[in-house]
Amino acid sequence: MPIALPHHDGSSLFVSKTASESVSLGDTVRLRVRVPQRWGPALRVWVRSVQDGEPRYDAAIRLGAADGWEWWEAAMLVANPVAQYRFLLEVAETHDDGAAASAAIGSTVGRSYWNLNAQGLYRRDVSDAADFRLTAFAPAPEWLHKGTMYQVFPDRFARSEQADHHPTPDWAIACSWDTPVVGTGEQASTQFYGGDLPGITGKLDHLQELGVDVLYLTPFFPARSNHRYDASTFDSVDPLLGGDQALVDLVEAAHARGIKVMGDLTANHSGDAHEWFVKALADPGSEEAGYYYFSADHSSYESWWGVPSLPKFNWSSDALRRRFIADDDSVVARWLKPPFSLDGWRIDVGNMTGRLGSVDLNHEVARLIADRVREINPDAALLAESTSDAAPDVTGEHWQGAMTYSNLTRPLWSWLAKDAPNVNFFGSPQAGPNRIEAEEFLATHQDLASGFSWGVRQNNMNALNTHDTARATTVMVDGGPEVGAALTYCLPGVPVVFAGDEFGLEGFNGEDSRTPMPWDAAERALTDLRSVHANLGRLRKDLPALTEGGVRWLHAEGDALAFVRETAESSVLVFVARDAAEVLLDHSVLSTGQLEALLAAPVHRSGAVTSAPSQPSAVEGVRLRAEGISAGIWELPGTVIPAP
Repeated sequence: MPIALPHHDGSSLFVSKTASESVSLGDTVRLRVRVPQRWGPALRVWVRSVQDGEPRYDAAIRLGAADGWEWWEAAMLVANPVAQYRFLLEVAETHDDGAAASAAIGSTVGRSYWNLNAQGLYRRDVSDAADFRLTAFAPAPEWLHKGTMYQVFPDRFARSEQADHHPTPDWAIACSWDTPVVGTGEQASTQFYGGDLPGITGKLDHLQELGVDVLYLTPFFPARSNHRYDASTFDSVDPLLGGDQALVDLVEAAHARGIKVMGDLTANHSGDAHEWFVKALADPGSEEAGYYYFSADHSSYESWWGVPSLPKFNWSSDALRRRFIADDDSVVARWLKPPFSLDGWRIDVGNMTGRLGSVDLNHEVARLIADRVREINPDAALLAESTSDAAPDVTGEHWQGAMTYSNLTRPLWSWLAKDAPNVNFFGSPQAGPNRIEAEEFLATHQDLASGFSWGVRQNNMNALNTHDTARATTVMVDGGPEVGAALTYCLPGVPVVFAGDEFGLEGFNGEDSRTPMPWDAAERALTDLRSVHANLGRLRKDLPALTEGGVRWLHAEGDALAFVRETAESSVLVFVARDAAEVLLDHSVLSTGQLEALLAAPVHRSGAVTSAPSQPSAVEGVRLRAEGISAGIWELPGTVIPAP
């Protein structure tokens, strides 16, 4: 049966001002909720908000009915920077024949009360933790949530002609482009393939053909590893990558194609060869010694996960704050200004930055970085890595979105999992992803997305995999990466393509996944998914519902999922299946016009997916059928909201 339940999601269909607009403290916003007439009718509806810590109830008015839904609207004061709210619905209980039970006015007999929050619908009271959120913070740049992101690990993407003249550093093992990647042990960080920034510049046409709008580079600073998260300075681009001018040239060439460029910054640590740390280690009385955590006798220091090459910053140091953030030529500022002109930062291990034991300066440091970034370029983006539940740290106040895995990537791996033992499942003790049903995927997704405001959800990175994870091809059933890509491109968030996804590259962990790009893919007989990603990227540009629309789930059962992204002007329906499956959609969830449009050919298809009327005489419903693992995307008319 279709999922036909009261619905609100925080998008522009339901909120008079959304995160893409300016919401200020003291504003009054109008909030709408839609109730299926077959589920209701609702007798009364309230918005329950939390203002200065105290619950408040504002009665909603009934706007009217359209296409089988009743719409209600209430006004809410934005009293706090994070305005939390939910809906309380009073519904008449029904007899088995569906007739409404009698209920005296002013009586609770024959009535039930339902709470609707970002996690779902409950016939009981629920915690405030999963309430909807509307924030009064500065909005993120529009280009971020509208973009398609492509992640490049510079050492493995492409070599330019000048790369042949770069000497192999003393820490590295020189490798030819065809040398197999070592996924574990010391060699994992010391294999050197020699990809460089001019090599990336030479492949920008490839990114453009895939529909990429945002290029995200992992670190480009000098270091003593191929991953470069152990920077030896923040003041220059690694000469092995072509030096400062190579970054200037890359950004200019990308901007000429309409592609933004984001860098990767370690605000949690430096490398042990960093000029600051070298001085700090040699001189306990130096200013730089205060940048780090040393023992009382200066014989040991704190580092990321106990890795000695990654000494941890002590953000109690005012001098570090100036040098890293506040100064005119600080680390944060330098690369956002001309001539480099980066369009934003992804902050590495943002969840750990400023935290050590009882010390928690995380939000304070995030606020300092965010204020500085916006001071330099209000149109810059600022994302942070937070590998677990990111919602408590990513409110939109500072980090505009998260590189996180718990709300989408992890449950998606589990739903599409094959028997993949010995795969690193995000650091857990599991041998690999455990296979779950569609119902569990949706429950997990809604649970771990519920703590984000709608604006943050739109800015979160939707990744099938990244440079820190196994590859989807290794984890998922055959055809899984294509189905998974449809979800990452179509659900709220920024789709992320890790270089090589378009060629079906494999890998059992992050290091093993950093395979050099197979530019001769045809000769290597790899899976070519370039047309899949190119079409999905084009759809995000052509169909506004995919970047602006709300999300409403229509089906989640066993092997199949279906949802619709909807605006008042247009909608997009997405149907995915991991095996043979059939889904019936009817007037309880879609309008007549939407059902009719669903009978047309999909605008994107992978596998064998079809649509047909459920009855030959009239369009009372549409049956979607997958013959095996498949994905289908249809463009539909928009959602009608009754006039007040």
